Amino acid sequence: MLKEKTAVITGGSRGLGEAIAKKLASMGANIVIIDIGDPTLAQQVCEECRQQYNVEAKAYQCDVSDFNAVKEVVALIKADFGTVHILVNNAGITRDGLLAMMKEEDFDKVIAVNLKGAFNMIRHCSGLFIRNREGCIINIASVAGLMGNAGQCNYAASKAGLIGLTKTVAKELAPKGVRCNAIAPGFIATDMTGNQTDNPLLKMIPLGKMGEACDVADAAGYLATAKYVTGEVLRVDGGIAM
Repeated sequence: MLKEKTAVITGGSRGLGEAIAKKLASMGANIVIIDIGDPTLAQQVCEECRQQYNVEAKAYQCDVSDFNAVKEVVALIKADFGTVHILVNNAGITRDGLLAMMKEEDFDKVIAVNLKGAFNMIRHCSGLFIRNREGCIINIASVAGLMGNAGQCNYAASKAGLIGLTKTVAKELAPKGVRCNAIAPGFIATDMTGNQTDNPLLKMIPLGKMGEACDVADAAGYLATAKYVTGEVLRVDGGIAM
């Protein structure tokens, strides 16, 4: 379904990003992983995509919160792959703490990576999408951006901002054939969420359990091919935010 398409996934070396990269590779897309972490992890995901799905895959190290660094890495991707068709803004961090005690740098850093990082990627990929007269942007938001979450004012603000960014980009770029949607995961079992078995919010999930990374990856696969869906926020949350 995505053969000869190139998909860029930020934060793609583990967790949700890894699952999404493998899902899109299974659908035929060539894979680009952008990550700031251990490069061996990103290279391993790329190798698995190449071996299992016979696609091209390459990793680049970049801090998505750095506007100029993103510009440079997108230029490298264009040189290596020709263009970009799908962008998944998954890179994200947490610096949790109660508002009354939160350090300014913890608020600023989360906004810089989670929200401005997505803006930087969209800003520098948009020219490629417009020239192609097609493109698909998938922003990984969170139900925290819909509901709020005590102890996460920075994270919730970044994800709520990402939803606003999604809808605005969808309206601006729709005439150019570019779609932009968001996925709002709930409690998903990843390295970032850690052990949540004692979290009282689990009792609020109608389906009664945490989700898995593959649930979010399946949603990304759907949005990558849903040609008449844009500006949507697709919850993958077991019903907690309905």
